[in-house]
Amino acid sequence: MIAIVDCEMGNLRSVQKAFEAVGYMAVITQDPSIIEQASHVVLPGVGAFGDYMAALHRLGLIAPLYRFIQSGKPFLGICLGLQVLFAHSEEFGIHPGLNILKGTVRRLTPSSNTSQPLKIPHMGWNTIHAKTSCPLLAGIPSGAYMYFVHSYYVDPEDLSVICTETTYGRPFVSSIWQENIFATQFHPEKSQAVGLQLLRNFGAWR
Repeated sequence: MIAIVDCEMGNLRSVQKAFEAVGYMAVITQDPSIIEQASHVVLPGVGAFGDYMAALHRLGLIAPLYRFIQSGKPFLGICLGLQVLFAHSEEFGIHPGLNILKGTVRRLTPSSNTSQPLKIPHMGWNTIHAKTSCPLLAGIPSGAYMYFVHSYYVDPEDLSVICTETTYGRPFVSSIWQENIFATQFHPEKSQAVGLQLLRNFGAWR
């Protein structure tokens, strides 16, 4: 069973429906016991980093998430679910994250060396380019388009965790992979057939 963690921030039903579309049962939950007993966990989210971390604390979900990740079972973070894995964020001040991965969440500052200024947030379709061979990218070519909505990006200390990069004025990290953890800045549930392939790969990941 796939558990989708409900932090009350984001359209969780779209994630659930995407998994159902590729043949996997997924439940939306705030129950720590369901999260820890799940075969796979998904942490999606949109909004502000500090508010999201406050919700994780308020709902008592920090310890269950640590225990699940430490168990070695497959974990998928989406958008804010990627960013909170890192040590801290610079969004509206300095906010501590889960500190599972070392690094900082920084504001996008696209290069001005473009014909037209690039808008923040970065919103819409853009390509991902593989930096490593990851099982969750099986059947997904480098250069595939994914859907993004974000104003911040992760800046990992350990560059070996970078799975894909995307360019928006300049390159930024669009997904990471470390052992049983995979997380994306883009929204696979909004990325049509290619995004569904990623979720299919995640459901089959062991």
